[in-house]
Amino acid sequence: MKPTLILVGADKGGVGKTTTSRILLDYFARKNVLSRAFDTENPRGSLKRFYPASTEIIDLENVAHQMKVLDTLETANVPVTLVDLKAGGLSYALDIFERIGVLEAARAGQFTLGLFHIVGSSIASLDEIGEIAKYLNGVDYIVARNFINETNFFEWDEATTRKYFSAIPKAQEIDIPKLNEMAYEQVDVAGVTFKDFIDNRTADGQAGKFSFVLRGYVRKWISEIDQEFGKLKLLQDIVTGGRQPGAPA
Repeated sequence: MKPTLILVGADKGGVGKTTTSRILLDYFARKNVLSRAFDTENPRGSLKRFYPASTEIIDLENVAHQMKVLDTLETANVPVTLVDLKAGGLSYALDIFERIGVLEAARAGQFTLGLFHIVGSSIASLDEIGEIAKYLNGVDYIVARNFINETNFFEWDEATTRKYFSAIPKAQEIDIPKLNEMAYEQVDVAGVTFKDFIDNRTADGQAGKFSFVLRGYVRKWISEIDQEFGKLKLLQDIVTGGRQPGAPA
């Protein structure tokens, strides 16, 4: 199976990038897919707090750090590499990757490249789609509307959708549903993954004392996310090793 590089980003801050990265890493863990992550909120990344063993903080402007990510895609023996781009870093990262040949290599089939673009509730977020459209040929492009902060999204009418999505090949949309505020807060305070919170396990693997009720809210939320992720061929190919359903292992 070809390695997969997943970028999670936005040019607007406060839209829930890192939450989405955590959800993706949690999904891979539950599906027994090995993954590693790079957190570009240098020097103090929030993703590493929840995934300390598999996450490294990098500065994407540093060439040596770019090499840590890209030169090791095939040698890391981990099928999925996730990069959590810092706020405002999406266009910058795509421009770097275009200039040094990363996007060209993905288009040539050397690895799979997926982009989860986390959008906010304003037209400004949709403008980002138009700004990055030129980079998206050969990229599995997913627009994720994140309701985790009880965001109220404007209605994407047909004319608006046609304007912003017409230039993008095979764009897909998913919704990240809202999680009960108290449940989200308790996971954050505990500093554990969503999976460990549901399993009532602390960060060091010990039995936790997390609320049965709040664990139930997180469990239901995760099941709703799995339904959204089930729409995405990118993730299904990763889980199945790129095999067609029913094909022999």
